[in-house]
Amino acid sequence: MEMNKNIHEFIGCDSSYKDSKIAIFGAPFDGTTSYRPGTRFAGSTIRNESFGIETYSPYLDLDLTDTKIFDGGDLELAFGNTSKVLDAIEEYTNKIVSDNKTPCMIGGEHLVTLGAVRAVANHYEDLHIITFDAHADLRDHYMGEKLSHATVMRRCWEIVGDNKIFQFGIRSGEKEEFEWAKGHVFLNKFDFTGIESVAQKLSGKPVYLSIDLDVLDPSAFPGTGTPEAGGVTFRELLSAIHSLSKLNIVAFDINELSPIYDQSGASTALACKLLRELLLQIYNQK
Repeated sequence: MEMNKNIHEFIGCDSSYKDSKIAIFGAPFDGTTSYRPGTRFAGSTIRNESFGIETYSPYLDLDLTDTKIFDGGDLELAFGNTSKVLDAIEEYTNKIVSDNKTPCMIGGEHLVTLGAVRAVANHYEDLHIITFDAHADLRDHYMGEKLSHATVMRRCWEIVGDNKIFQFGIRSGEKEEFEWAKGHVFLNKFDFTGIESVAQKLSGKPVYLSIDLDVLDPSAFPGTGTPEAGGVTFRELLSAIHSLSKLNIVAFDINELSPIYDQSGASTALACKLLRELLLQIYNQK
């Protein structure tokens, strides 16, 4: 598989694949979205709008110009075949991890996380997952479909097993999901309470970090397909991410930005800034 640099990359991420420690790619898929589609446009929009922010982070006192990060652009995905989409994501992620680099995926709906987790779990036997999300995503099926953005964490659980998924910010789901979670995953409702103790518990273990941007309150982030009232603020989300700075994050993603639902561009600008912070923090953890 040839890894060519994207012509239009995320700001400051213009290094060659060979020289880079982190490899960005987009997974423009929203084929199982149950409410409002549009996340397929997130990757290209984030790249376009990233030049409205600075490469420097005053939060971390770090700059993307001092990093070696590759942006391979968006994958070409078969929208009519969910299984093939996941296979393509898995294959691309596997290449990145096999080359001892850290994959950074821009979704897309949250189901795309499953393809990446499949690949990463093949390389890290004791993989743990931390996810920030408004929705539990723990259904066994959604309207008879096993592969859905509403089932993604249940499918990930089938890969990593009990007590290896840690969910924060959850405020929506069927009653059965919350009941099922009690015996299988760590689920924290509404906010990030307990994240410091989870970070201590997972010290030294390989971690996949998945951020569904609808964890944010719609007042801060209206540009998403399934907005849920009662979410966290940007500063709370950023603080939670910073609390994971000592972890061995071996892969990460952000997903569920639907740019068309926020014509002001504020949601995209937030996603750009958050991605900058993630890239800088994870780049400098190694």
